Amino acid sequence: MEYRRLGKSGLQVSAISFGSWITFGKQIEDNTAEQCMQLAYDNGVNFFDNAEIYARGQSEIVMGNILKKMGWKRDTFLVSSKVFWGGKQPTQNGLHRKHVVEACHAALKRLQVEYLDMYFCHRPDKNTPIEETVWTMHNLIQQGKILYWGTSEWSAQEIQEAYTVARQYNLIPPTMEQPQYHMLWRDRVEVEYNKLYKEVGLGTTIWSPLASGVLTGKYNDGMPEATRLGLEGFEWLRDGSLVEKNLEKVRQLTKLAQEIGTSMAKMALAWTLKNPYVSTAITGASKVSQLEETLQALAVVPLLTDEVMEKIEGILQNKPAFPQF
Repeated sequence: MEYRRLGKSGLQVSAISFGSWITFGKQIEDNTAEQCMQLAYDNGVNFFDNAEIYARGQSEIVMGNILKKMGWKRDTFLVSSKVFWGGKQPTQNGLHRKHVVEACHAALKRLQVEYLDMYFCHRPDKNTPIEETVWTMHNLIQQGKILYWGTSEWSAQEIQEAYTVARQYNLIPPTMEQPQYHMLWRDRVEVEYNKLYKEVGLGTTIWSPLASGVLTGKYNDGMPEATRLGLEGFEWLRDGSLVEKNLEKVRQLTKLAQEIGTSMAKMALAWTLKNPYVSTAITGASKVSQLEETLQALAVVPLLTDEVMEKIEGILQNKPAFPQF
């Protein structure tokens, strides 16, 4: 396993991490979740990602039970939660002080840990002053309930505003952002955040590097409509013509992966890890065999030579106009 600094912080996070979105407490049995976490940990993964919204809290309960059963030393792994969607009532949602604090306490209880290594603002909150959110995160760090805080799917402008507020009041600023990033979705990570990498040392814990399975090649013969419509955050897959266009690209990429002696999934994950601004890529799995495959992705990075990367770009045809790395 390779370990990378989380932005400019001193925290070392495994380049490949493991998340529970969609799967834990919903799609897979608890024993499969346990086997996946054990496999990940045994292969050097030290970051396990979660959120209050995942399976409406059940995902964190499953992960917490596994962490307790495994008995791993607390200083050998990192665990996260995200706050925004906590329930149906107005007081149960957003990034106001009441919900952020109560959601943190609830996550600690479900995960059965004394503190969260990372705590993310799952989406920006237009109804809460950024000062209130930044102060709350700072206070939670001072109380020892979280170690690092960050954002997820915030714009560069919103992240910069949080930094500005933190500096104005001598508070702890966000350390990391968790954006969607993969071969088919690139602009925000490769262009929009560029100044933040250089000026404030933003770290990234990217989600869905395999585009929820699209970049494994399993949908090369067509994506079921139900699958496409059920993907939260993948609105771009709901356009039939765009889906077919992307699937054709994946078919060509799959052939290229075979030519260099690897699988589509490993090549796609290795591609994201080539980006020097990716601190860690969060993978998921519904089967142990899937995780066994993706954990091998780092070995594929050296195969992505300049020539191979040019071939990939030739297929994708979506390189940002002003790439920054």
